[in-house]
Amino acid sequence: MERKLDMDAFGAAALTAFALHLAFNQVVIKVTAGGFSPVFAAGIRSAGAVLVLIVWMYLRGVSWRMPRAALPWAVVSGLLFAFEFMCLYNALDLSTVSRSSVIFYSMPLWLALASIVLLPEERMTRRKALGLALAFSGVVIALAERGGGQVSWAGDLLAVCSAMCWAGIALVVRVTPLADVPPEQQLISQVLVSAPILLLLAPFFGPLLRDIQPIHVAGMAFQIIAVASLGFLAWFWLMKRYPANSVASFSFISPVASVLLGWILLGEQIAASIWVALVLVAAGITLINRKPKRV
Repeated sequence: MERKLDMDAFGAAALTAFALHLAFNQVVIKVTAGGFSPVFAAGIRSAGAVLVLIVWMYLRGVSWRMPRAALPWAVVSGLLFAFEFMCLYNALDLSTVSRSSVIFYSMPLWLALASIVLLPEERMTRRKALGLALAFSGVVIALAERGGGQVSWAGDLLAVCSAMCWAGIALVVRVTPLADVPPEQQLISQVLVSAPILLLLAPFFGPLLRDIQPIHVAGMAFQIIAVASLGFLAWFWLMKRYPANSVASFSFISPVASVLLGWILLGEQIAASIWVALVLVAAGITLINRKPKRV
């Protein structure tokens, strides 16, 4: 596969579409919760993704054999994945899409903080410090806003935990032997480990099924096929084809689109402070990820 040094029109269009795809998925998760309890829904999604990925890997001839050194980290990645989506699905059940998305997509903030502590090569610069301050201020403003629509401290804190788990997965994939295995193996290890954990824990979070309707089943199928398996594989493909920083920059579209879709499709009330928080988080993450100018 040809490696691109710069973003082209196809890459920009594909990454924009994928960012909108992820934003729409936040709405789908919220709607699907009307038929499935959150943890049970997350477990079904992981279990379904395992089946899709098995077929995909068979057709593509991707080996299941993973280096022994990577196996423990594959389990760690799967545990983080399970906790991430247990938290996110419950957060979206308890709070609005707009609030949860602003907090959840602060992930690069937590990744940058962890990298500074755990990776010696990650230096703290004034630009990065300003970015961290802006993004953290945005998260604080989002947490402080308690008016307008469905508001829950539990939901907000779960969204924070979910973002931290996502950052943990990114760190594990970056600095451990798991970085050397194919994307398909990385992804299937996450869903393979998380599926039984989530399904076993689901009964402790209330009835597994709610008022299930065809729209909820369709939403679950969308999450399994279009997001948790083929969607993430498409993202891995784009990451391998285009520069990582260029790919990451398109992720800033997702929280903006999530807020707008929550308002348009679900009629959510969006306080002015949420828009301020969104701008601060996006600006901060932009500064954190921007490459320094070459002298």
